[in-house]
Amino acid sequence: MSIYSKKQQWKLWLFMTAIVIIGASLWYTNTLVSKIAQEERIKVKLWADAIKKKADLVKYTNELFNKIKIDERKKVELWAEATRQLSQDLSDYGFVLKVVADNTTVPVILTDEHGTVITSRNLDPLKENDKTYLKLQMQAMRAVSEPIEITIYKGQKNYLYYQDSKLFSELKNNLDDLIRSFISEVAVNSASVPVIFTDSTRLNVIAAGNVDSLKIKDSTYVKEMLASMSSQNQPIEVEIGNGNKSYIFYKESKLLTQLKFYPYIMFTIIGLFLLVAYLLFSTARRVEQNQVWVGMAKETAHQLGTPLSSLIAWLEYLRSTGLDPETAMEIEKDVKRLETITERFSKIGSVPKLESFDLVKVLEDAVNYMKMRTSKNVVFTIDTNKQKEVFAKLNVPLFEWVIENLIRNAVDAMDGKGSISITFSDQTQFVYLDIADTGKGIPKSKYKTVFEPGFTTKQRGWGLGLSLTKRIIENYHSGKIFVKNSEIDKGTTFRIVLNK
Repeated sequence: MSIYSKKQQWKLWLFMTAIVIIGASLWYTNTLVSKIAQEERIKVKLWADAIKKKADLVKYTNELFNKIKIDERKKVELWAEATRQLSQDLSDYGFVLKVVADNTTVPVILTDEHGTVITSRNLDPLKENDKTYLKLQMQAMRAVSEPIEITIYKGQKNYLYYQDSKLFSELKNNLDDLIRSFISEVAVNSASVPVIFTDSTRLNVIAAGNVDSLKIKDSTYVKEMLASMSSQNQPIEVEIGNGNKSYIFYKESKLLTQLKFYPYIMFTIIGLFLLVAYLLFSTARRVEQNQVWVGMAKETAHQLGTPLSSLIAWLEYLRSTGLDPETAMEIEKDVKRLETITERFSKIGSVPKLESFDLVKVLEDAVNYMKMRTSKNVVFTIDTNKQKEVFAKLNVPLFEWVIENLIRNAVDAMDGKGSISITFSDQTQFVYLDIADTGKGIPKSKYKTVFEPGFTTKQRGWGLGLSLTKRIIENYHSGKIFVKNSEIDKGTTFRIVLNK
């Protein structure tokens, strides 16, 4: 198993482990969120039930208050009737006097038709004889309700002024406080739910809580909010007095809404964290690989330098001893080849100088060199589309290295028998170079993998050739190299894109 295959397996296992951990975390978090959400719903339900019960209490209190109000009105009317009867000729005054005497709570003032005070009851005992005080009290009573007209002897009339008793006023104030407290409790609720209190039309807002105080004045916003609340919970119908119904709209609290989305937010954050971590580790790994590449290349160039210098010296010595010129020329070619290889390794890690060269000539030189060192069963063809010169920005030693690597891999893929064709396509800004073979082909899933360091199909291969090729084309020539197409047992085509 290759190093790359092992790495892929490790990546797969790590990815699956991460998915399991994330899934377990999300499941556990979602379980907790569901429990908290359930508790929130229970709290909201208890709040809604409590509101209903308190609304019933307010309604009952208001009904009781109205009964007291009616009773007090009847008491005043009865007192007025008793007063009228006292002014007439009655045989028995006992009952009438008892009615008059029993009024110990309702403040009343009896006047004649000219407004002169005849008598008063249940007022401030220290001011009962103060005409100014009595006049002010009459004005206050008239502002609340019209006086009762009493027809007495021979068409004469008296007027009975009255107002709510002190007990009744206190009850009324308590009722008003209770209603205000109820509305306030609805708006500012312990369950922290968004709530809107409306009148019977379901449009006019009486009070609101836990909603945007600025937007609540917008009728469109209120309408949308009420529709949203109605879709979640049935509005609570309450009657707090006078037979008019009001409605309490509410929905889930902001906390509950946030809890619903918490697992997804956490998943997103974890995903972003893993992505950033992966990118950082990948960048660090690439930097480390680059350092290894540069270090190996420089060390190789350095190690080749010493024996190469020695070979040059030995070649000159052999020539001086009468070595066959043809043999000396072949040795010189191999020495120059070593010099080229040394130069290539020395350029790794440094910015190579790119110059405009004739791509056709450079390619022909590289192919011719490989022809001499390749089996005769391999056929080479170069199609330049009838163009004699195609110029591109190149570093010749490094680019020749690319061509040699691609040809060597193609020969290995064909087991030393087949054809290699190279085709030019000269465009306005770019030059496209296609190198095709009739080898074993590459699976589509491996189109990008073949350029990874360590990937190889050879038993003794290092998997560095295509990785180095990609680095030279893309990093040093600012070009592109990729698998254009490939078919199993039919061959592969690599495409190189260079800037003109």
